[in-house]
Amino acid sequence: MEYDEKLARFRQAHLNPFNKQSGPRQHEQGPGEEAPDITPEEALPELPPGEPEFRCPERVMDLGLSEDHFSRPVGLFLASDVQQLRQAIEECKQVILELPEQSEKQKDAVVRLIHLRLKLQELKDPNEDEPNIRVLLEHRFYKEKSKSVKQTCDKCNTIIWGLIQTWYTCTGCYYRCHSKCLNLISKPCVSSKVSHQAEYELNICPETGLDSQDYRCAECRAPISLRGVPSEARQCDYTGQYYCSHCHWNDLAVIPARVVHNWDFEPRKVSRCSMRYLALMVSRPVLRLREINPLLFNYVEELVEIRKLRQDILLMKPYFITCREAMEARLLLQDRQHFVENDEMYSVQDLLDVHAGRLGCSLTEIHTLFAKHIKLDCERCQAKGFVCELCREGDVLFPFDSHTSVCTDCSAVFHRDCYYDNSTTCPKCARLSLRKQSLFQEPGPDVEA
Repeated sequence: MEYDEKLARFRQAHLNPFNKQSGPRQHEQGPGEEAPDITPEEALPELPPGEPEFRCPERVMDLGLSEDHFSRPVGLFLASDVQQLRQAIEECKQVILELPEQSEKQKDAVVRLIHLRLKLQELKDPNEDEPNIRVLLEHRFYKEKSKSVKQTCDKCNTIIWGLIQTWYTCTGCYYRCHSKCLNLISKPCVSSKVSHQAEYELNICPETGLDSQDYRCAECRAPISLRGVPSEARQCDYTGQYYCSHCHWNDLAVIPARVVHNWDFEPRKVSRCSMRYLALMVSRPVLRLREINPLLFNYVEELVEIRKLRQDILLMKPYFITCREAMEARLLLQDRQHFVENDEMYSVQDLLDVHAGRLGCSLTEIHTLFAKHIKLDCERCQAKGFVCELCREGDVLFPFDSHTSVCTDCSAVFHRDCYYDNSTTCPKCARLSLRKQSLFQEPGPDVEA
C-alpha cells in the first residue's frame, strides 16, 4: 500500500507534459462537464508527518516531446535555388552562434552548415553535360573522374571537391582547375614554351625591381606591394619577378642557374608557372656545361668520371650500329637517350643524380653491359678489335679500354705506353702519308723516255 501511494505522489510531482492543468479527477468528469481549475498543489494528497516530500513542480520529465518537430528545421534541404540556399546558410550560421559552445546541438548545426555549402557549390558548378576534352590557350584539358579532395584549383586557389565538382587537368603542364574556372584562365600552356623555346634562365635571380612591374603581379597583373596591401608581393627565385599570392604559392624548386654556377641544389621559392616549367624541363638535355661553366669540371670530380664514361659509350656506339644482335636487343635505347648521342649536353636531372651519387653507378652498369657484349658475347664485335702495331703483342684492343690510346686522325688503337714511348706519330698515319706522296709524286725523266 505504501508503494502505491509513493508511486502516485511521484507521478503527480512529475507532471504530464500534455496536460499540465488536469488533476486526478479529470477521468471522472462527464462529457458535458467542465474540468475545475485545480492546481498541482491542490491535487496532491497530504503527506503524513515524517514522510519525505517528492514534489518537484519546477522539474518536468523530458520525454523528447517538448521539442517542436513540426516547425521548419534550420538549414532546410528543400531549397531549390542558390538564393534559398544562401538564406538557409545564414540562418544556420545564426543558430550556431546562439547555441552553447561545444554542445551536441551546435555540432549538429555545423554538420548541417557543411552539407548546405556543398549543396550550394554543386548548384554553382553543375557536372551534367560537361565535355571530356577542352582546348583553351594551348591547354588540352581532360575531365577527371577522381573523387579525391587532395587537389587544389590553380586558378581560384581553393580545394577541388571531386565528389561533387567537375574538374579538369591539362595533359601538357598538369594545370588543374574547376570546370567553372576554365573560361577565366589567361595564362597559356607552359608545354608550348618548352616545345618551342626549351632553354633556361641562367642568370641567378635576375631581379629588376617591383617598380619595373608597375607594382603589379607579373602573371595576372593584380596590384601587389611589399607591405601586403592589397596583396603580398612574392618573389620568384627563378625569374626574379614578383607575383601575387594566387600566382605564387611558395613552392620550392631547384634553380638551374644556381646549380650550374655555384653547384647549389638548395630548393628556392618559385611561382606556380615557373614550377610547372621547371618540372617539364627537368629531363631535357639543354645544358652545355663546357660552354656555360668549364671550371665546374675542376671542382666536381664526379663530372670528370661521368664525362669519361659517356665518351666510352660513344666509342661503343659504332659497334652496335653494325651489329644485328645489338640492334635486335635494342641496347642503344636507354632512359637517357642523349648519353648515346653526345657527351656534352646535360639535363638538370642528370646533375641532380650526380649530386646524389646515382648517375655514376647507373652509367657504370651500362658501360659494363656494353663492354661485355663487345668483348665476350658477340663474335662479330670481337672481330672488329685492334692489335697494337707498335709492339704487336698482347690481347685484342678496343678504343674504350682504359689502357689504350686512339689516334685522332685514323682512329687506330695502341697501347698507351707504346704510343707515347716509342713514337710521337701514329705509324699507320705515317704509312698513309708516304703512300700519298708516292702516288702524287711527279714522274722523272727516265720514266718519260
